[in-house]
Amino acid sequence: MSSVRDIPVSGIALALASCTALALGGLSIWLCGAVLLVWLGSLWLTGGNPPPAAAPAQANPLDRETMRDMLELSGTPLLLTEDGKISVANNEARKLLGSHIIGQDARVAFRNPAAIELINSNSGGTTLVRGLVRRRDIWRMGRQTIDSRMAVIELIDRTAEADIGRAHTDFVANASHELRTPLASIIGYVETLRDDGDRIDAEKREHFLDTILSEARRMQDLVSDLMSLSRVEAEKHDLPQDHIELKEVVERAAHDGATAERQDRLELNLEGEFTIAGDRQQIEQLVRNLVDNAFKYGAQDKPVTVTLEHGRAGHVRLAVKDFGDGISEEHLPHLTRRFYRTDPGRSRASGGTGLGLAIVKHIVERHRGRLDIESSIGNGTLVSVRFPLIQESDDAEPA
Repeated sequence: MSSVRDIPVSGIALALASCTALALGGLSIWLCGAVLLVWLGSLWLTGGNPPPAAAPAQANPLDRETMRDMLELSGTPLLLTEDGKISVANNEARKLLGSHIIGQDARVAFRNPAAIELINSNSGGTTLVRGLVRRRDIWRMGRQTIDSRMAVIELIDRTAEADIGRAHTDFVANASHELRTPLASIIGYVETLRDDGDRIDAEKREHFLDTILSEARRMQDLVSDLMSLSRVEAEKHDLPQDHIELKEVVERAAHDGATAERQDRLELNLEGEFTIAGDRQQIEQLVRNLVDNAFKYGAQDKPVTVTLEHGRAGHVRLAVKDFGDGISEEHLPHLTRRFYRTDPGRSRASGGTGLGLAIVKHIVERHRGRLDIESSIGNGTLVSVRFPLIQESDDAEPA
């Protein structure tokens, strides 16, 4: 039996009020009564109770195994911590920090003040962590809490971005310095000629003008090399598609690099025909730079040899050799850096911009080749470049 509190009082009151309104509106009293009976009957059968609400879906919390499977799919180092200890680390995190971190306190695993501060905060957030694995690396560490016990830590490597930023800053500073030096010289000589031109004899005036012309050409060469380097770097990810017969290109570019006054000291040893996928202008620039460098820094009474021959494993080898003073071993790893010079005074005196080998390196990288530099004091310098061949004769012997 239904209790008093189960009687749908509010429903009955609403039914009576509605039927009264219908009667006042002109509806037949008998029809209003029928509507009222039907309404009251429906309320009595349902007891006035609303339909039962759907039971809330049971939460299906992610267990540790599910989390492990999810984190393992990521190419970014991810870790799951429970009560401050690392319970799950995906493959990238294990490669970075070592498998031994599983079960460790996260603060002990990172051993970094910035990381420890973020972990101790017990909240989400990000921070930069320096020297996590190597002395100069930089990582962005993010922490996202799941509940009061669990949190996910993400590590994103920002080292390359920082290196690019430093390289850009250094490049701008070096380029500015390289341009400022000849510009200051030009301005100084021009001001002298303008202010004291009447008191300067013809010979000295001619010397001043020659210096101005030389410094202006040096600036022109520097700007030209800067533009070449910029173009090569912009295209370094685009594989060249043209087929180039290398022998013809090397022969012409080597003569251009030697210039007319040094042709008698150029020796060419060009074997066979070699076809590579390449950018003709860049290959010519590479050969010109190597030959010009060899003449600038080689002995003035010794030849420069250019060799083109079969290399190992389907490659062709281009080698440029001078017989100068050579380069000490500690300089060799840095020779392809922008503006790097082993002897700044001699390099500037010979008209070098310090960008020639940097351009060569980027051209070689774009052509998927390899650059090697061998040198020692008193034995000259050998620069060799290997390019992959499109076709190679069956009877070729590796060098």
